Amino acid sequence: MRVKRGVTSHQKHKKVMKQTKGMQHARRSSIKLGRQGVIRALQYAYRDRRNKKRDLRGLWITRINAAVREHGVTYSAFTASLKKNNVELDRKILSELAVNHPAAIEALVKLK
Repeated sequence: MRVKRGVTSHQKHKKVMKQTKGMQHARRSSIKLGRQGVIRALQYAYRDRRNKKRDLRGLWITRINAAVREHGVTYSAFTASLKKNNVELDRKILSELAVNHPAAIEALVKLK
């Protein structure tokens, strides 16, 4: 007796169509184009999970630099003085301080 594969195919197609939710045009309705779109989307997602870390680090540095320049210090001089005084705060925390607690950044700048 032959095996009919309609149920399996239908399940695979449903899975692809569920993943294409929010896409436009034929990717949303065509199985073939939808599968291509899902593969591409997953590649971008994988790549951008790594790029996100890179982008956030740049944002943190920009925020810290803007905050310390208000006190007449450059970012590189500020980080050098922190290292010299054994202050072990990472860029993420320093960025949060720069945005939410400017007085704390001012105190850190005065360490020199």
